Amino acid sequence: MRKRVIVIGAGPGGLAAAMLLCAQGYEVIIFEKQPFVGGRTSALKLGAYSFDRGPTFLMMPHLLEQLFHTAGRSLHDYMKLVEVNPLYRLQFGNARLEPSRDRVDTAAQIEQLFPGESKGYLDFLRDEEDKFDRVMPLLQRPFAKLTDYIRTDALRALPKLHLHEHVYGRLSRYFKDERLRYSFAFQSKYLGMSPWNCPGTFTILSYIEHAYGLWHPIGGVNRVCEAMAEVIQEYGGHIRLETGVKQVLTKKNRAVGVLLENGQTLEADHMVINADFGTAITRLFQPEQLRKWKPERLQKLKWSISTYMLYLGINRKIDMPHHTVLFADDYSRNLKDMAEGRLSEDASIYVHNPSVIDPTLAPPGKSALYILVPVPNLDGETDWSSADTLAGIRVQVLSRLEREPELSGLSEWIEEETVITPHEWQNSMFVYKGAAFNMAHSIDQMMMLRPHNKFEDVDGCYLVGGGTHPGSGLPTIFESARISVKLLLEQDGRTMPMGKPLSVDKHKEVTV
Repeated sequence: MRKRVIVIGAGPGGLAAAMLLCAQGYEVIIFEKQPFVGGRTSALKLGAYSFDRGPTFLMMPHLLEQLFHTAGRSLHDYMKLVEVNPLYRLQFGNARLEPSRDRVDTAAQIEQLFPGESKGYLDFLRDEEDKFDRVMPLLQRPFAKLTDYIRTDALRALPKLHLHEHVYGRLSRYFKDERLRYSFAFQSKYLGMSPWNCPGTFTILSYIEHAYGLWHPIGGVNRVCEAMAEVIQEYGGHIRLETGVKQVLTKKNRAVGVLLENGQTLEADHMVINADFGTAITRLFQPEQLRKWKPERLQKLKWSISTYMLYLGINRKIDMPHHTVLFADDYSRNLKDMAEGRLSEDASIYVHNPSVIDPTLAPPGKSALYILVPVPNLDGETDWSSADTLAGIRVQVLSRLEREPELSGLSEWIEEETVITPHEWQNSMFVYKGAAFNMAHSIDQMMMLRPHNKFEDVDGCYLVGGGTHPGSGLPTIFESARISVKLLLEQDGRTMPMGKPLSVDKHKEVTV
């Protein structure tokens, strides 16, 4: 008789775990509270326009290809990937840097905009390549006990982890111009952190973009989740949408099933939790079921920033790159404001313009424009339920965008519009404190000090997603699923099949 696995949450981690388990012959049932799959990585529809609700950067697609191959499928049978070139436009006032994987071209741009800095760029990529090769194995296995820190791969990586430095400090070794440092530091926001408090390990994020590129699935990054859902259903797995879980049921400290919000109970041999970690702890368990991760402990953790999202259906084509980052004039002040829980009067803004390469997201001649402003989470001072607050930030954001020649007149071009604030992230998407990037990746919340893939408090229960090791971001969320499924299989005396050997298109070092 097949063993049954219940997966709580159809986000990317839950879907990846379910896909792997279905391929191994398990009976898999996913319960998802929303009427759609993907969680934060889902599609948002506004009339004839379609948007990615959350993530828009797809990095390291070879990891996703390997994941599908392990599940007996080819990723490219389910979606078309287009490389984004340039990677993005990084704009500081009138200065624009548009880097790509072409290191000769990028070095030449850097030399023109920031004379004398191209050598630092090439040195950075060379050093980060070595660092990445050492760090990556640590992101592909669990950290559950102290001896995990003294294995060969950890000892080899330790000198390159740069845990005693922060991202900004590391980049200061390579670049003199503040703007160039910010160009390789803004990725700290993917972890919901400032480059001044993000461990130096994470300079690898910008390296990954420059070495492996950024990719766009036609239809949006949400297509990744929809593709995994298709594979799950092909294997006979069940995805029950609009079916929330009220409580994980335990017996002698072991997960044995779930109580659904509709009153139904269902037994399982194993449990995989893909719900936001803070939400899972506060809503899916009674306090007496937990030992280490009691709800009051969450108050002591460091949580990431949030985001203000503006989705606009525009009645014309926008002549801007796929990704644009408009840096605040005083970027360090902008980050300090967020750290202290305040909205910035001069905020940095990310503009996603996928219609420039993807005609499926908007009607002909029109654009689906996605605007993201990093803001404090709900521990901050802003009242996101206030109509005055919402009107004020909308005016501030649109006014800043309309300073760009390509967006002059933007307010008059809007056909469709909706907003997601930290308040909606928490109350509609069930994101604890509206912390869009989960708990922060500070040294005391990494590896063994993060909630374990095999949940410490309840036997037979596994965690996937940004709230467990190795952390936030789609590539690491997929790795969390692979790690947790491997542990589950081992508990049943089985082994994870080998995925397809990685064939990576990575640019080699060049000189200029």
